[in-house]
Amino acid sequence: MRESLARWLKQSPMSEPGSGVALYEALPRDMASLCRAIEGLLIHADWAAAYGLSPDHFGPEARATLPIAQRLAQISRTDPRPLSIERPLAARAPGTCRDYALLLCSVLRHRQVPARVRCGFAAYFQNGPWEDHWICEHWLPAEGRWRRVDAQLDDVQRRLLDVRFDTTDVPKVMFLTAGDAWRLCRSGADDAESFGHGTTKGLWFMRVNVVRDHYALNESEVSPWDSWRQAHGPHLIVSEPEQRATDSLADRPDAARTEFTPPWLA
Repeated sequence: MRESLARWLKQSPMSEPGSGVALYEALPRDMASLCRAIEGLLIHADWAAAYGLSPDHFGPEARATLPIAQRLAQISRTDPRPLSIERPLAARAPGTCRDYALLLCSVLRHRQVPARVRCGFAAYFQNGPWEDHWICEHWLPAEGRWRRVDAQLDDVQRRLLDVRFDTTDVPKVMFLTAGDAWRLCRSGADDAESFGHGTTKGLWFMRVNVVRDHYALNESEVSPWDSWRQAHGPHLIVSEPEQRATDSLADRPDAARTEFTPPWLA
């Protein structure tokens, strides 16, 4: 186990902080305080209106997941104070759930805590039973388990979503990895139309997340599969061979990377 955990200590090209690593020293050590600090640096672009900002405040580029080295440079350019200091709302770096997870993962790996970014579906949003989402998980040696953390859910979001669980230890009933969700639907225990991103749902999108989770576990937290919005028509049908290949991937998402080309880019 110790040997297998070593892979989660290594920074990926996306999580590598580069010269910005010194900025991590100002961040708190305990998980709850660390998450609050990250929430004070970033803002989810889709939640701008909830904070009294214009939905267009950050522009279309706000959804692009930046490498952490670039993210730290961006944050410091806007406000050079230590990362432990909460930024004004309009001065926070815009991003998505993946950016929160990636920054937390980067800090934990720097601190020699095995950590990884996971792609899956959360049950605590309002766009459907299971919404496309990214979180970070870190290894708890004393308990022999991965602990899931959602660093995005600050006080505003917890209140609006009526979240009552500990967001530094997200229960399994609240977040399913893409592979777990896929297996549920393939077994008939759940409906693929309950899983998606807003109105985009179904088995084809679940396959997108299974592949994205597999890539994230293999040092590629971003990939061509992030272009899923280009899919249409025949791309929304998952063939039997594709389903079988996804079955295998769902069973072992952390296996050595297998290349899959998104059909809409083929």
